[in-house]
Amino acid sequence: MNGASAGTPGTEGHGRSDDDGAKNYDDDDNAVIHRDSSEFDRGLSFFDAIYGFAVTLLIANVDLPRAQEWQDLSSLAESGLGQQLFGVILSFVVICVLWRVNVRIISKMTGLDGPMLVANLVATGLVILVPFTTDAISDPETSGLALPTVLYAVNIAGVSLAQSTVYQLGRRAGLERHPTSSRQNLAALSDALVTPAVFLCSIPVALTIGASAAQLFWLVLVVLLPVSGRMSTRLA
Repeated sequence: MNGASAGTPGTEGHGRSDDDGAKNYDDDDNAVIHRDSSEFDRGLSFFDAIYGFAVTLLIANVDLPRAQEWQDLSSLAESGLGQQLFGVILSFVVICVLWRVNVRIISKMTGLDGPMLVANLVATGLVILVPFTTDAISDPETSGLALPTVLYAVNIAGVSLAQSTVYQLGRRAGLERHPTSSRQNLAALSDALVTPAVFLCSIPVALTIGASAAQLFWLVLVVLLPVSGRMSTRLA
């Protein structure tokens, strides 16, 4: 509000000062978007659309083999098509799991506030990069290099850590539908950190042993995730 309007008769008790306006602006930024609002539905649809778009982009990483490579299966296999398709399948599963985690996190909240939205935007922003890093680890010319595998591991770990941050911010803001104790939260957080820990631990493997060894290292999640899930349930 400017000085002229502040001096207008009859507005002294009803007008807002600059400090009041700034305070209300901050309150709007930190306002909670409740589950039963249309804004919540639009926000959730926006995040879902990004995950779906990232999955769709994966197929763009597959290069169509040349005509002579379609002569027989051995020629088609040597074209590198199988390696590219494996990358697509791997990241399809990874993105779908990450999307499911995001849905599960949001389902446990009564709403979304500003910090949660920012953290979720970071997570979905990193999801958009998954097709790019997938192309690097599945392209025959770059798949054997350590850097593509390192970037892919950082990418997936980043998404997972950002998602965990979303939940912790919601819990701190008191937005859990069923409030958890510190013990329950610690157990759930320990379970959630298994995935980023494995991907981050694969980085030195890629740099010292090789990309293939690091990618094989990711398979330990098949064993660790069920085990950590059961342990988390017991501790809670």
